[in-house]
Amino acid sequence: MNFTEPDNIRQLRDVLERFVDKEMPRPLAQRWDRDNYFPRDVFDKLAQLGVMGLTVPEEYGGAGRDILATMVVIEELSRRSSAVGIPYIMGACYAGMNIVDCATEEQKRQFLPKVVDGSLIFSYGWTEPDTGADLASVKTRAERVAGGMVRINGAKRFCTGSAISDYIYALVRTGPEQERYNNLSMVMIPPDTPGVTITPIHTLGTHGAATTDVSFDNVEVPFDNVMGGEEGWNRGWKMIVGSGLDVEKLEVAAIAVGIARAALDDAWDYARQRRQFGKTIENYQSIQHKLADMKTQLHGARLMLYHAAWMANERIPCGVETSMAKLFATEASKTIALECQTIHGAYGYVKDFDAERYVRDALLLPIIGGSSAVQRNNIYKWSSSKTRAGA
Repeated sequence: MNFTEPDNIRQLRDVLERFVDKEMPRPLAQRWDRDNYFPRDVFDKLAQLGVMGLTVPEEYGGAGRDILATMVVIEELSRRSSAVGIPYIMGACYAGMNIVDCATEEQKRQFLPKVVDGSLIFSYGWTEPDTGADLASVKTRAERVAGGMVRINGAKRFCTGSAISDYIYALVRTGPEQERYNNLSMVMIPPDTPGVTITPIHTLGTHGAATTDVSFDNVEVPFDNVMGGEEGWNRGWKMIVGSGLDVEKLEVAAIAVGIARAALDDAWDYARQRRQFGKTIENYQSIQHKLADMKTQLHGARLMLYHAAWMANERIPCGVETSMAKLFATEASKTIALECQTIHGAYGYVKDFDAERYVRDALLLPIIGGSSAVQRNNIYKWSSSKTRAGA
């Protein structure tokens, strides 16, 4: 086994580090966080680097599918700001990967070049006020009506980035309630469509792609907006299981690794500069042990993320591995962010230091993309079934 980063990944990381330093300096990132602001101009510059096409085949103008490289982009952007990192996911992953895996050929040719140039991003309209992990129980309904249209009624909750997206990628019920898993479809709904109402949800962190409630009141869109067209009608569950869920776990794990890296770097720098009782605090064993534990946790999280990303790229079944990566990386990120804050002492509670933002952002990660409890359930269930099959 070779754990050395390939040349293309090292070069990509170098390009992104320079981009972050130049286009996403700390003062700007702090302002985006404070104002819950999406810097569209910075996002457009990011798209010019060609990284939006890392999930798109070359025949549609992309760079070819490279899940590991995509995770590296998320990691590098998340070191500095979710205001750019999350919209990147909304474009390259939410839009790019779902269209590649689920769309008709006509939809691919229409939409994928827009993913590549950064002019198309999706927000996920999956969860609802009464539906979280149990996505097959969504109540938002869609029905075919005259004129080749689809009418949608219902509500979505925690729809991150809906106000800045080009389409809300909504999971809707399109068949009888008793036909569970075979009565769901995915519909692309422009947020400015009459009958769509977006209401901000004020959250502790992860600012820039604001979290919202979305309601649909007799919203009508062309049937062409159904992902997969006629073959996609009532096949939405297979789409989210086959395309969205495994890589979504890795996206969150990559955010976690990026935040953990930033927190560890800041804690180490602060320990080298802060003096107490005549010496820098890095000379105290209690601080050294904290830094050593943080570095070890981060290393483990990166290895698990990269291994699962490699499996996903090779289309090797990886439900257990993606759940383990998501569970470990997000819990490690939360621990590292809190330890970073501890090392900073009172300054870790001050808005002028990024340590407090790392905590606010990291606290969300074990919840989204399937909670830590859900991941533990998945790991046990899938691993147990494999063990019984092997026996």
